[in-house]
Amino acid sequence: MKIESKVSLKEYNSFQINAEAETLVRVKDVSDAQFIIEQFRNRPKFVLGGGSNCLLVNDSISNLIIKNEIEGIEVLNQESCLTTIKVGGGENWHQLVLWCVERNLGGIENLSLIPGTVGAAPIQNIGAYGVELKDVFKELEAVNLETGEILRFNKEECQFGYRSSIFKTELKGKVLITHVYLTLKHCEHTINTSYGAINGYLEKQGIQEPTIKDVSEAVVAIRNSKLPNPQEMGNAGSFFKNPEIPKDQFEDLKEQFPNIVHYPGSNGLIKVPAGWLIDQCGWKGKRCGEVGCYAQQALVIVNYGEATGQEILEHAQRVSASVFDTFGIQLTPEVNIIRA
Repeated sequence: MKIESKVSLKEYNSFQINAEAETLVRVKDVSDAQFIIEQFRNRPKFVLGGGSNCLLVNDSISNLIIKNEIEGIEVLNQESCLTTIKVGGGENWHQLVLWCVERNLGGIENLSLIPGTVGAAPIQNIGAYGVELKDVFKELEAVNLETGEILRFNKEECQFGYRSSIFKTELKGKVLITHVYLTLKHCEHTINTSYGAINGYLEKQGIQEPTIKDVSEAVVAIRNSKLPNPQEMGNAGSFFKNPEIPKDQFEDLKEQFPNIVHYPGSNGLIKVPAGWLIDQCGWKGKRCGEVGCYAQQALVIVNYGEATGQEILEHAQRVSASVFDTFGIQLTPEVNIIRA
C-alpha cells in the first residue's frame, strides 16, 4: 500500500486530463482497502481502476482516490465444459482476455481490447459484438467504502442492464470491487460472429471455421481500425450509449429520415446507433479547439492535446443538444462524469 499527495492523474485516465488528486492510495489487497477505509473514514472516496471510462471534470480532486491494484488470476474448478476463474479487480481487462484465449477458455473473446480493469467491468456491464459481461458472470466480491465490510453479489443482485448495473445506480461510489468470478468454456465453444464486421474480417482472412483466438484477433483488428489509441489521442471510447426508443417514435423518424440505421432493442424498443445520429448532425471529424469527434467514429470524443475535463463535457453537451434538436432523441453518456 502506498499513500501519495498532490498526484497528477493525467497518466491514470484515458482522456489524459491533467487533474490533480490531493491524496491517492494504491491498494494491493483487501486488507489494504479495509485499512484505508478505516483511516479515512470520514473522507469522500473515489475508486479508480484503469481510468478508461471516466471524465474528470474538475482540475483538483479533493476526494480520496483509491487506485485498485488488486491482481491475480486463479482457476477455481472445472466441471463438464465449464471453468470458473477468480480475477483481481486491478487486473487489466484485455490482458485477462488474452490469458483466457491462450488457455482455450472461451466466452470473452468478443470483448477483446476493451480498455480498463476487471473491477470496472461489472459496473459498466461491458459489452461488444454481441456479448456482455453478464453472459459469463458468476459473482463478485467487494468492500463497502463506508464500513470496510466484505460483500458478495451474484448475477441477479448486480442488476445488470445495458451498460449498467447496481454499481452505477444505488451503489454508485459505495463499493470497491476486489474480485470477479467468471464461468467460461474450455470445450464446445460458442463462436459468436453475429456482427457483420467480424464475419467480414474472417472472410478476408480465409477463415471458415474460426476459433476463439480468431474471433479475438478479428475484434482487435476491427477496434484498432475504428478507435484511436488513448496513448496517442485522449479518449474514453464510446462517449454515449446507443439510445433505445419506442416503435411509434421510430416510425415517425423513419418518415423524415428513410435511411435511419436501427436494430432491435430490448422490450420491444428500437435501438438507434448514437454514432449515426451524431454523424448526421455533422459532428464526425469536427474539431472545436482542443476537443472534437473522431474522424473514424463520431461516437468517440477525443482530446487533441490540452483540453480540460470541463471543455470535453461542454463539447459532449453541444453534441447531445444537436442530436435532440434534430431527432428528438436524448443521448445518455456511457462515460462516468466525475465532479469530485
